[in-house]
Amino acid sequence: MASQEVAISMVYPIMKTIAHQGYDPEHFAAYASFDNRLLQDVEARISGEELERLMLAAAAYTKDEYFGLHQGQITEFADLGILGYVMMHGRTIEQALEAYRRYNVLLCSGFNLNWEVQGDEARIRMFLQGAGRLTRHCVEDMASSLYRLIGRLSNRKLQLREVRFAHEAPADREPYAGAFGLLPRFGEEENVLCLSREVLAYPILYADARLYGIFEGIAQETLDTWSRGRAFSEQVVRWMHDCMPSHLPTLQQTAASFGTSTRTLQHKLKEEDTSFQDLSVRVRKELAMGYLRRKEYAIGDIAYFLHFSEPSAFQSAFKKWTGLTPGQYRAQAIEEVRKA
Repeated sequence: MASQEVAISMVYPIMKTIAHQGYDPEHFAAYASFDNRLLQDVEARISGEELERLMLAAAAYTKDEYFGLHQGQITEFADLGILGYVMMHGRTIEQALEAYRRYNVLLCSGFNLNWEVQGDEARIRMFLQGAGRLTRHCVEDMASSLYRLIGRLSNRKLQLREVRFAHEAPADREPYAGAFGLLPRFGEEENVLCLSREVLAYPILYADARLYGIFEGIAQETLDTWSRGRAFSEQVVRWMHDCMPSHLPTLQQTAASFGTSTRTLQHKLKEEDTSFQDLSVRVRKELAMGYLRRKEYAIGDIAYFLHFSEPSAFQSAFKKWTGLTPGQYRAQAIEEVRKA
């Protein structure tokens, strides 16, 4: 999930699900080497990689192979913060989905959805913006929570026509029948919920136009503030990702691409509490973690992709970033997936 950030509030449902299953969230935090103090900072954001790691760790800790699916089944609107309150007071399901699409960036800069109507069917597509794919637990959480929330908004029992997942099917598929009322198709190109187009026009039972205006105003103001605070550095990060692996852009190349001087670029990044060097390290680290989760790439190849002079330089840098060697990180990631 390279270059994505998520609000710390995305960790709350994980802790809630762990408690719901009868486990101690504080003990889990220690197990997962997660600093619980971050949960006290409502403005904190973590990387998408860290959220994925916590989801995998939660599945291993609870021995629940369907942790993401089960987490989605107990999602409440309050878990989505201001976004949830905007959704609750839209006029129709389509307006609620539009709010999700527009304001979901407040929770996560990567996960999102769109939909299209074909004939009498509406297809809600869930995706990861930029490169990469949603991991299994994350997409199953998103799919089951959306299905639950749409049903609660409309106060109707929805009949899905089809569910498609890009990941491969687990050995036992029966838990999905309980979550969706049918068995999904796996190994598909995209993650999709298919339902009748008339669902989009269903009225929201307890919608209040006045509250919708208030909550949407708060959401838009928050979005504008967040976007102003991070817009430029995030643009630079996306541009650097686009350059890789063909080349690792220099400060001069980056400034030229943005039509500014190196001095101005550095000043703008400093205003966002970062630097070109910080962003360069971030991009290399995120790409490295993504490549290492894929077995087909040798560590020497990854060093080459990331433009290190030799594999030993990459190994040294990666250990400085994460405290693990590339081999240790890969082994740990593979073991987490196996346990999940």
